[in-house]
Amino acid sequence: MSDPLQDPGFFQNPYETYARLRAASPVQRVPTGSAGRHSYLVTGYAEARAAFADPRLSKDTGRFFAGQPSRRNLHPAVSQTMLASDPPQHTRLRRLVTGAFTQGAVEQLRPYIQQVTDELLDDWEQHGQADLVEDLAIPLPVTVICEMLGVPETDRAEVRRWSNDLFAAGQPDRIDAASHAVAEYMGGLVDTKRHSPDDSLLHDLIAVRDGEDRLSEDELISLAVLLLVAGHETTTHFIGNAALALMQSPDTLARLRDAPPLIGSLLDELLRFDSPVGIATFRYSTEALTLGGTTIPQGAPVLIAPGAADRDPGRFPDPDRLDPDRDAAGHLAFGHGIHRCVGAPLARAEGEIALRTVLSRFPRLRLDIPAEQLEWRHTRLMRGLRSLPVSW
Repeated sequence: MSDPLQDPGFFQNPYETYARLRAASPVQRVPTGSAGRHSYLVTGYAEARAAFADPRLSKDTGRFFAGQPSRRNLHPAVSQTMLASDPPQHTRLRRLVTGAFTQGAVEQLRPYIQQVTDELLDDWEQHGQADLVEDLAIPLPVTVICEMLGVPETDRAEVRRWSNDLFAAGQPDRIDAASHAVAEYMGGLVDTKRHSPDDSLLHDLIAVRDGEDRLSEDELISLAVLLLVAGHETTTHFIGNAALALMQSPDTLARLRDAPPLIGSLLDELLRFDSPVGIATFRYSTEALTLGGTTIPQGAPVLIAPGAADRDPGRFPDPDRLDPDRDAAGHLAFGHGIHRCVGAPLARAEGEIALRTVLSRFPRLRLDIPAEQLEWRHTRLMRGLRSLPVSW
C-alpha cells in the first residue's frame, strides 16, 4: 500500500481519501513517507478529540528522535518549538504568550485589522478582478502578526517568503534553508529590540527573558519564529478556504449578501467544512494504548487529522454540505486540549472582518475560474489554495 496522504488527488480533494480511510477504521496504521515508515492516522471525530487530550501522546519530538541519524538540517528554533514540547515546559512557554491572544487583547486589535482590510480592498476598487489569496488572505494576517511582533515593513515580504518555504512539501533542502533564514532573522530582530525597546509583543517576551530569566535565548527565538509563522499561515488558509466555500454555496452567499454581519455566526461551520489544518503536527505514543479499537504500540508516530474528523458523519450529519444553520462549535480545526491553537481568537477576528468586509464591498463576488482548475498547496499539514481568482 502506498502513502494515501501523498496521492496526486489528495491535495486537490483530501475528503474522499479521509472518508475511505475512516470507513475502514477511524484509527489505522498507514505507510507515510519512504523507507517503509508507518504512522497511525486518526480520522474519526471522537478518536481525534480523545487523542488531542491524551497525555500518552507526546509532542516532544526531540525525545522521540534522540539518537536517530538525521539527514535534515532544520534550525532548532523551528524543529524544537513550543508545539514540540510537553508539560511542564509547554505550560510555562504557553503561559508567556497567552495574554497577547485573549479575547480582550484581540478586541483591542480589531480597529487595526479593519484598517488593514480596508486598505487592501481599496486597491481592489481600481480593478474588476483580484486574487483573494494573494491580495487579501496572505497580506492581512502577515501584516497583523508582523505589526504585533514589531517586524519592520521593509522586511515583511521576505518573512512571508521564508514562511511559505517552510511548508514546501517534498523539498527538504528548501525547508531547511528557510528555517535557518527565519531563525537568524528573528535572532537579529531580538538583538535590535533589546537595544531599542518598543511596545511590541517581541519586546515583551525579551523583557520576560532578561528581566526574570524565565526564557532562554533559544526559547525566545523559537517562540518568536513560532508566533511569526503560525500567526498567519493558518489564517491565510482559513480566509481563502472560507471564501471559496461561500462562493460555491449560492444560498448561503445570498443570505450573507443581505446581512454581511451574519458571517460571525458562520465561522465555526466554515472552519469545520474546510479546515485550514488538514493533519496536525507530529505526536508519538509514550506507551502502548488502544484508540478507536486499534492498538498503538509504544513509540509509534501518530497523526491526528482535524480535516477528516470534522467531516465525520457520526458527529456532523451530511458533513460534505456547508450548512449555515449547523451548530459546529465542537469542530477541531483549532485542535483540542492543552495544545489548542493559542491564536484562535485572533484568527477568528481576522477571518470575520475579512469576509464580512469583502462581501459588504463586493456583494457580487464570484469565482473567476472553474473550481476544478484551482491549485492547492502540496502539504498535508495545511489545507490551502495557492490562489483564488475572483471578480465582481
